[in-house]
Amino acid sequence: MARLNVEKDRIIEKEKVVVDGIELSREWNRMFEQRVIFDYDTSMLDKVTSIPGAESMGWCYQCGQCVPVCPVDTVGGEYGPRKIYRNLQYGIDLFESPDLWKCTTCMNCLRVCPKDVNMIDIMPAVRAEAVMEGQVPDELQEAFENTFEYGNPLGESPRKRADWTKEVSVEVPIMKEINRPVDVLWFVECYPAYHHRSKDATKALAEILVRLGVDFGILGVEEKCSCDSQRLAGEVGLFEEFAEHNIKTLKKYKFNKILTTDPHALNALRKEYPKYGGEFEVVHYTTFLAPLIDKIEWKKTLNYKVTFHDPCYLGRHNGEYDAPRKLIEALPGVEFVEMGRCREQSYCCGGGGGGMWLDGFMADHIKERLSENRIKEAVATGADVLVVCCPYEVSRFEDAVKSTGNEGKIIVRDIAELIKEAMG
Repeated sequence: MARLNVEKDRIIEKEKVVVDGIELSREWNRMFEQRVIFDYDTSMLDKVTSIPGAESMGWCYQCGQCVPVCPVDTVGGEYGPRKIYRNLQYGIDLFESPDLWKCTTCMNCLRVCPKDVNMIDIMPAVRAEAVMEGQVPDELQEAFENTFEYGNPLGESPRKRADWTKEVSVEVPIMKEINRPVDVLWFVECYPAYHHRSKDATKALAEILVRLGVDFGILGVEEKCSCDSQRLAGEVGLFEEFAEHNIKTLKKYKFNKILTTDPHALNALRKEYPKYGGEFEVVHYTTFLAPLIDKIEWKKTLNYKVTFHDPCYLGRHNGEYDAPRKLIEALPGVEFVEMGRCREQSYCCGGGGGGMWLDGFMADHIKERLSENRIKEAVATGADVLVVCCPYEVSRFEDAVKSTGNEGKIIVRDIAELIKEAMG
């Protein structure tokens, strides 16, 4: 910890103030402001920057641009790379600090950082060390164990991964059953396959693809979690095991491109799987549908005023901002209004980087959930519908609508759900 070399016997204890995290009396601060000397303990900073992938933590020069754009700091989390760097200078052990698990890897700090301090590399690298030492929040550990045992973080039976296909009126081809090449292999992912609300968008997308005449197939029970969020939360070994399984399975079949519902799966398949021999063309479903939107015959006017939330892993991480907007603007009768924080500056729902499984943990360290902060912004636009295109977001935002007392003011819908509705 930082030490203060002062004449302590002369300190007059009066009203407390905090200076750089050190509690001082106002009289002490007045009398000794020229004599307070910080002895920095850089051992923790050295420990972090010695971890492969976390070196850039040492590049911070305290400009502070990251703090106002950090979604966790916005909700009272006292956060941001600058603050983490400062704590490391004071010798605070990041491995034993809640700060290690607060980061959602939203990438907004890196967007503005002049020194390229890369939390997207730093946090997973440090978390991986903590995971090996068994220092993991209980909620996150449960998600890890579920993924290992069942192939998904929800703890659902792997045999039921394709059961959602029985709930749609169209035939969904399964690669193992049709035994032929397809143009598009749809990597459905866990939440779209199992979660009761995320499945609504999955079923809608299946009907859209069939109506558009897309030649596609899914892996069904052969698919396992892409594990990108688990990797970012520090479970590198689990990610590698599942990546190798999925790559081996994908290589069994012939297809031209992979379609993903989940931006996190998009990130894994596009950026991480090639490191393990999985070279595929991968697109998010909004990117795939945008050029086809003129082929859709609309049968219903929606008459909604909508706003849109850019997913961190579709936008900042993978550069797709226009396709979702093109789809929204094509919907008949829809009035589209942007939130103040949108596109590159979009806020975070709180689900990335393992945050999807850390709501209980985060509740002890922030004043409101990130999803609640975002819902308030969406409601302020006067929109009837908050439109999303990430399977994490439907449930997160619907919960936030209730917890912020905004039921009846706004509903949450995936773009695929709205397209299906307008198609009649």
